[in-house]
Amino acid sequence: MNVFKVWVRWRPLNPSEAGAGEIQREYGQHHNNPQSCTSVTSPLQTKALSTREKSWKSGFSFDGILERDDNNHVVFNRVVAPVLPEVLEGKSRNFFAYGHSGSGKSHTMIGYNFENPDEFGMCLAAARQLSAALEEINLGDSNHQFGLGLRVFELRKNIAFDLLNERNECFVREGSDGRVYIRGETEMLENGKVRVRPIATKACWSFEDLHRELQKGLKHRRTATSTVHDQSSRTHAVIELEIITKELLDARDQVVERQSELVPVGKHATDVYIEEQSRAIIQTEPGKYAPNPDYQMDQARVDAAEAQKAEFESRVKKAEEHESEVFATTARAHRCIGGKLVFVDLAGAEFLSSTTTSSAPKQTPQEKQEGRQINTDLLALKEVIRALSSKKSRIPYRSSPLTMVLREHFEASADTHSAMILTVSPEANQYTATTNTLKYGDLVGLANGHKK
Repeated sequence: MNVFKVWVRWRPLNPSEAGAGEIQREYGQHHNNPQSCTSVTSPLQTKALSTREKSWKSGFSFDGILERDDNNHVVFNRVVAPVLPEVLEGKSRNFFAYGHSGSGKSHTMIGYNFENPDEFGMCLAAARQLSAALEEINLGDSNHQFGLGLRVFELRKNIAFDLLNERNECFVREGSDGRVYIRGETEMLENGKVRVRPIATKACWSFEDLHRELQKGLKHRRTATSTVHDQSSRTHAVIELEIITKELLDARDQVVERQSELVPVGKHATDVYIEEQSRAIIQTEPGKYAPNPDYQMDQARVDAAEAQKAEFESRVKKAEEHESEVFATTARAHRCIGGKLVFVDLAGAEFLSSTTTSSAPKQTPQEKQEGRQINTDLLALKEVIRALSSKKSRIPYRSSPLTMVLREHFEASADTHSAMILTVSPEANQYTATTNTLKYGDLVGLANGHKK
């Protein structure tokens, strides 16, 4: 069963915000959790705030409150560090940062200081600790060399931008097998091969490798000035860390290679069949189709093309079986293989409502359009979480590209818990945006069995 833990993180007031006043907040206790309930009140008495909005109280839905003096090191130790032993057992964990722009999502997930370990974002802090654990495993095993596979991409609508491959544009598609694939544009190779590469995986055999690759990738991340924040993210950023070996990555590359060989052969078989079918029929004067008396379909030609296609399909299957065998053999020696952490820095959620102050600048048409898609993604994510927590038979993954991409990660972590960090601003002018963030998290927490 997927269980979501929900944490609230208040950021400090910026010097420029000091004169606006601060949101008043109190915490309530439920069972052994002293901070599971939050009550917030705005000090502003404006007409933009209705009576209902002037004070809001959550259910007992939060697993903890992280105050403005808690740095990233404290957040990591409380939220992420406890699950790392399970990742080293081969399990998967997902972490989300949700909040309006400027509330501290990217600071929490990615961090802006790449030199001070106390200020590392969650992904880099986790990579540092996992790398140290893998070094110890490698010292005791000369047959396997474990490292971390790093994937970093941004998602906008149904397009993913591969940040570790020069921001290569990829597309989100559901295959005939029901799985969701993120693949780049088609590459034409020698001998008629056609290759469609997946999101790049950078093999990092030390923390220094990963530290360097992550920074290189993040330089390709796009930000823009918005009405709320001068470095506002308009995309969802996804960072994946997976425990891998060279043999496993080589086996996956072989699958891609065999698939590349299959594409032209499969196309040829389809072309032959269509060509033979077209020759075997004619169109009569009334516009109907009938068998062509002057041509007999060459079934032997069709069968030969289909046989060649079947041969190449079997090569793909063998490559896939080899990949599974490599994984299973390694897992018998070390269960850590395939352990995964997924960090999602969600796009700013300020679009869920208008700001509380009438003096705030209006959103541009482009921001409104982007906001509608972000709104769709975030609503879909909430509904997927609620459906998973309620053990519904149908999970609405197809509601948005974001939830389609996350489907694999949700299913891989079905027997574990994920966590959502609600990043909120204490500035009085951000009261509505902050309460909307808390309300979103409240619904997620309540869906996971927390009581009102």
